[in-house]
Amino acid sequence: MRYEIDAAMLQTLLPAIAGAEDALARLDERVARSPVGQGFAERSHFFDAAGALWVAGELVHVEDLVLHDARMDSRAPSHELTIAHSVLRTRRRIETADPGWALSPAGLGVLTASMLEGQERAPNADGAEPIESEPEDEDDEAPLAAEIAELDALLARSQRLLDRHAGKSVVDELTEAIPSPLDEDPLGLFGDDEWNEEERLQEWRGLIPLADELPPSLTAAILFDAWERIEPLRRQHWLGGLLIASSLRARGKVTSHLFSFNTGLKQIRHERRRSRDRITRLQAFLDAMRESAVTGLKEIDRLSLARTQMELRFRGRRSNSSLPQLADFILSRPMVSAAMVARELSVTQRGALNLINEIGTREITGRGRYRAWGIL
Repeated sequence: MRYEIDAAMLQTLLPAIAGAEDALARLDERVARSPVGQGFAERSHFFDAAGALWVAGELVHVEDLVLHDARMDSRAPSHELTIAHSVLRTRRRIETADPGWALSPAGLGVLTASMLEGQERAPNADGAEPIESEPEDEDDEAPLAAEIAELDALLARSQRLLDRHAGKSVVDELTEAIPSPLDEDPLGLFGDDEWNEEERLQEWRGLIPLADELPPSLTAAILFDAWERIEPLRRQHWLGGLLIASSLRARGKVTSHLFSFNTGLKQIRHERRRSRDRITRLQAFLDAMRESAVTGLKEIDRLSLARTQMELRFRGRRSNSSLPQLADFILSRPMVSAAMVARELSVTQRGALNLINEIGTREITGRGRYRAWGIL
């Protein structure tokens, strides 16, 4: 896919670029200097994960996502909730890595859980070269032999990914040939031979050096538009918004946190996001960045006011009081329950309820049982 940025196009996009650049800079500076910046960054993970599913046409409640992340589901998790939790965990992983890690071949290989060609395999956890084990006698009648072998292979792949992410040296490893997807799906029921995800992903990555010559916000808009047009990954299409946030972080535009792009994207009308005119789509994505930044600034104001009100409650308390820790925990989650507070502070649920009553946060469910508290 080829993008030609001429003078007329830049003149058309200039107001949207200026608005997005200014809003992103204000948000980054505010989050970096605010005492609630860390809590805002944690909360944005949940809202962006729910927004990613909203953009895809699925509805996931933030409250359910918070409970699922804490392993306190009130009901059986749905397929959409599981995907939203994958987005949440991926955002956390990208934020803890280096700024440019997610856009690198190694980072994309880890995020997409695919072994790219030419990559070497990681050694064992102790750094020693793998030792071939002696062949064992095969027992065709052994129960669950195939399932145990699959679990062993999964654990080995996970260990290699962890070693590669930790930056350990890699060595060649003697392994059996990996079966191709065609061998696993000979009838082509689950795959599409004409849809090569690796080639599409490489095509998308080829645009990064060209787009980096433009302003960071326009670079992010172009990369996201290319992601929507090329569609490198079918099952992880939501990864595009996270890579855009990583691009802004790698360019130094938003360094205080991982930008929540989907929060503003869901406020843009579908007709603009899916328009046939490329300039209209780019304007929509730039407006989405500005809307997300404006929403973030309002959220910072709300969290700062809430923290000030909670500080009045525990001012003058003893130095080992749990109220300051509870305030930080409430600011880092869209909602909390008594069980979540009890686990975080290592107290009983009765003690958690007493602390919540002392700090004066608002109950948001309106029920007498299975209550939750949060900042509205």
